Amino acid sequence: MTSLTLVRRIAARPSVVFDLMTTAEGIACWWGPDAGPVLIAESDPRVGGRFRVRFRLLDGSEHESHGEYLEVREPERLAMTWNWLGDEDEGGESRIEIDLRALDGGGATELTFTHARLASEASRESHEGGWSGALDKLERHVLRTAP
Repeated sequence: MTSLTLVRRIAARPSVVFDLMTTAEGIACWWGPDAGPVLIAESDPRVGGRFRVRFRLLDGSEHESHGEYLEVREPERLAMTWNWLGDEDEGGESRIEIDLRALDGGGATELTFTHARLASEASRESHEGGWSGALDKLERHVLRTAP
């Protein structure tokens, strides 16, 4: 098993970033590694609640993930299981942890994103590319919508 960690500085308060991470409307703005659309976004952000996201890549392929929220501490921490629908990742269930820390007096957020329990180095590399693209979209969305 292997894991990856990505750290980003987001130009928004932790509460704004938390909402983008947990609401269906927020998820639809940034999920997926490229500019392709989110087709389905469902989220019930409470311990034991579930999420489901389906997105289409620019190449036309569709991918769906789902899982269960294990920890929800608004606006500072999320932990959830992660599963791909179908056989895209033979490694089975993995785990995502997202920590949000206020910066600049609360006006910005340090986001630490960890995807753990990945089955192989190839899976880690694939997820690193995907999550990097998604977090890039998150950063661009926040900059476009900032007051």
